[in-house]
Amino acid sequence: MTPLARRVLAVSASIGVVVAGAVVAPTAALAAPAPAPSAAPFLAPYYTELDVTGDAQVTTADLEALAPHLGVTSGDAGWADAAGFDLDDDGAVTASDLALLSERIIYDDGPFQIVEADAVAMQAAMNAGVITSVSLTQQYLDRIAAYDKVVRPTGVRPLNSIITTSKVALAAAAAADAIRAEKGMTGMLLGIPVALKDNYNTADMPTTAGCGCWSGNQTSTDATMVKGLRADGAVIVAKASMDEFAINLSSQWSAFQPDGTALTVSSPYDTTQTSGGSSGGTGAAIAANLAGIGFGTDTGGSIRIPSTYNQLVGVRPTVGLASRDGIVPLALSQDTGGPIARSVQDAAIALDAVVGEDAGDPITARQAGKVPETYTSYLDGESLTGKKIGYIASMLGTNPTTQRLFAQAKAAMEARGATVVAVTAPDGFSAIVGEGSGSGPEFNHDLQNYITAYLDPAVSARSLLAISQSPNIVPGRASNPYGQRAAVTESTYQAWAGPQGSHTLQLAKGKQIMTAFMDDQKLDAVVYPTGNPYGTIGTNMRLSPNTGLPAVTVPMGQGLSTEASTGGVNLEFLGRDFAEGPLLGLAFGFEQATHARTTPAAYGPLG
Repeated sequence: MTPLARRVLAVSASIGVVVAGAVVAPTAALAAPAPAPSAAPFLAPYYTELDVTGDAQVTTADLEALAPHLGVTSGDAGWADAAGFDLDDDGAVTASDLALLSERIIYDDGPFQIVEADAVAMQAAMNAGVITSVSLTQQYLDRIAAYDKVVRPTGVRPLNSIITTSKVALAAAAAADAIRAEKGMTGMLLGIPVALKDNYNTADMPTTAGCGCWSGNQTSTDATMVKGLRADGAVIVAKASMDEFAINLSSQWSAFQPDGTALTVSSPYDTTQTSGGSSGGTGAAIAANLAGIGFGTDTGGSIRIPSTYNQLVGVRPTVGLASRDGIVPLALSQDTGGPIARSVQDAAIALDAVVGEDAGDPITARQAGKVPETYTSYLDGESLTGKKIGYIASMLGTNPTTQRLFAQAKAAMEARGATVVAVTAPDGFSAIVGEGSGSGPEFNHDLQNYITAYLDPAVSARSLLAISQSPNIVPGRASNPYGQRAAVTESTYQAWAGPQGSHTLQLAKGKQIMTAFMDDQKLDAVVYPTGNPYGTIGTNMRLSPNTGLPAVTVPMGQGLSTEASTGGVNLEFLGRDFAEGPLLGLAFGFEQATHARTTPAAYGPLG
């Protein structure tokens, strides 16, 4: 069985639990499954023969009936009640049985509502024939056309979240529909429209990195992560805007704009505010439901900041989990790509598609043996029970809204069975969060390697110096930062990011310190606010990139009308190397306890 096939099997099992209500607690033994009636209402026998509730159809009720028996084997006392659920006759009730049952479901949830729809809802509607990938993709294209470049009645600025829409997306969606018709749902991303930050190479759309000087950069290949998404059936519907070359948090971009001009990405919750950066376009687009799932990149906060500004789930993976090959770099000592989604479940589904070793990014060899079959297997609503979670008081900051929301988050985790304790920062912590970003010393070196490998020959700005001299850039960036960073020499780069460079050694030391700290304190994770309402807490942003450790950020609430800002604030979970699965589990448990995300009112269903 291929890794993809194993993931599909495991994800199918996870879907069964999720659509049954996310958490199915053990209950008293249920009656043995009833045989299907001879006269079934539809599609007998495939969609009826595994019915376990006696209603002549396989529904989520059957999944609910099976789920409490997961893990029971023929040698257990409860086997008499569980044996009827052993659908593959292997002497145990396992995820395989749940998968066999879930794939027989005819989903029909009635009219499909695209706003806030998750991957499971989209797959359910496509499986039922309520929608197709073509119609779903067209709905997102229609929403982009209606909402992205216009000022809403309650708004001040347009979103400006999309640089390019795909001319082949509908054809890709039609291909996904054909696969579904022939083979069924081959994966959880089959036919799902995805938006990519415009620093991911795509063979069917230009990769501008947000810069007008690179509007003509049509690469001949996809980035490795994009290849993974397409292999799992995703439809790449658009390239999202970003802060030009991922330099700042303001999300200003000049791609396809007149010389000397730029656009700013707005938060759909308050268009007077930026959506954060540098993956601000992805954040705004996913929050406003302009695509199903998004991807960004994070050097020093660029996935997590747009996530907290826009009430989204963001995953900054361990450096080495997902290949950076084919992504325009900022600083490869810290760069990593990851999903930005409206739910933890969607983030886990998306992450499954992009992990893997890749010779084009040798650091991915570190992941061997450390990647689960599917990250969705960790999505347990009771995941917080019995866990010990630490927080460092200094990371809470002084913002009253953030402090209030963190106190509520702490209480919510404790109510779900977690122990949440204040811990003293370890020795060396100040040096970890005080270490600067590699974007200054590394950008010139790393960008030139990308230019050599991938930049379209027709593009004339073929060095950072040439970019600084171009009229097609965000105004005010010519000398600083571009000119200054173009002057960084190779010797300066090596002293910083070389094998024995000061930054290289500090990052390794930071990982060692934080891992030992979590081990010594017996912590399952460290938590802290990702930022303040429409603002950052700089030291918090640096902890994950300055250790290389993974972080998952999830909404924990919004400011009140009586407070200084009504903006959202996220809670961030930091864990050990390649611990994305456990972190997603904790984030899922927190999400299910709070349901803190809201929908931006100005970007509801199209009229």
